[in-house]
Amino acid sequence: MKHSKLTALIFVALVLGVIVGQFAPHFAVKMRPFAVIFLRMVKMIIAPLLFATLTVGIAGHGDAKSLGKIGLKTIVYFEIVTTLALIIGLGMANIFKPGMGFHATTTSYATRLQEVGAIAGQHVHMSASDMIINIFPTSIFQSMADGNLLQIVVFAIFFALGICAVGKAAEPVLNILKSTSKIMFKFTEYVMYFAPLGIFGAIASTVGVNGLGVLKSYAKIIGALYLALAVFIILVLFIVCKIVKISFRNLLRAVQEPALLAFTTASSEAAFPKAMDIMERFGVPQNIVGFVMPTGYTFNLDGSTIYLAMAVIFSSQIVGIHLGLEEQIIIMLALMLTSKGVAGVPRVSLIVLAGSLSSFNIPLLGVAILLGIDQVLDMGRTTVNLIGNCVATVVIARWENAFDYDKMKEFVRQSKEESLGHDIENIMTHKTEALEIKEEK
Repeated sequence: MKHSKLTALIFVALVLGVIVGQFAPHFAVKMRPFAVIFLRMVKMIIAPLLFATLTVGIAGHGDAKSLGKIGLKTIVYFEIVTTLALIIGLGMANIFKPGMGFHATTTSYATRLQEVGAIAGQHVHMSASDMIINIFPTSIFQSMADGNLLQIVVFAIFFALGICAVGKAAEPVLNILKSTSKIMFKFTEYVMYFAPLGIFGAIASTVGVNGLGVLKSYAKIIGALYLALAVFIILVLFIVCKIVKISFRNLLRAVQEPALLAFTTASSEAAFPKAMDIMERFGVPQNIVGFVMPTGYTFNLDGSTIYLAMAVIFSSQIVGIHLGLEEQIIIMLALMLTSKGVAGVPRVSLIVLAGSLSSFNIPLLGVAILLGIDQVLDMGRTTVNLIGNCVATVVIARWENAFDYDKMKEFVRQSKEESLGHDIENIMTHKTEALEIKEEK
């Protein structure tokens, strides 16, 4: 209920921002501090949230001895699919250039966002070797203070491996980090209560400076993302199912209920229990479902990965920063790590996006602009996250020669009978209603 109210308020703030920006542009520009304050609040979440969630995720699943063959195969599959998702996201962003059109009029506004640690209208070119060297921190406290997401990721990976190596003696530290992770998610929820004000300030001032033409780019980014998600489903998930000899159509029919739930609520958590139950009934062994699905919601969020790739390019384009092929490859490699910190919680993708932008000296203006339509974007990427993880369970089950085809056939047969039963019931209901109306006449 709180989430739906907040979503409604964000849309109201978006509409009000457009109206105020169009009819009172001078007043609208003065609303900019609301956007700056909100972006500062977002930035203060990044370091502790990412460090805690990534460390807990790796320390909980990263011990190769405990994971065994299933764990190794799962991680390999996740990394391959994540790479393909990033390639599709970056490719579609370069083809459609959804951020183009903002450049000429937002540079001055982006410059003022230096207050949140952004560098606008310019770009410091670094070689690939310099970028790689810069990934490794000299001080984790300095990295957190600077908001350098990649350095935090590297430190978190080594810290998590150290926890795994120490074992039982490190459990108190791991428990503290688990608690920290829960606290930071609650902290994120509190910060997002200020989202309507931040959105109003960002959109009002943006429309006040640019005019209504800025709304065309909203339609452009929404269309580009949904097309990228569709391309991923067709070129990756469909082909993967063909390779493992599982009917993708039957799989989609099986998960249509949790997928619809994920789409309408934009929450992976809401659809998670139902999806696990369906995949077991579909023919995947319980132990594989119990491992792959929860792990996937930390390491295999395909829709969120595509979104992050496109959002980084979008955010660079709106402030006139050109990213070359070499720089985009570095960003892609970085997102392969940072996207692992994305949990199935609404708005967390924006936190990771903000951290990724900060790491590459790209202004946070794109975060404020995207937040206004994040609910629409989140609905699509959350649904693809769910479908991608369901496909992953089938792939691992087939890889282990543990998939039960008889169970799948029975599930499909029951689904068709239930569907046919509902159709017959609806026909009979309509006939009865028609007869009653005829008798009344």
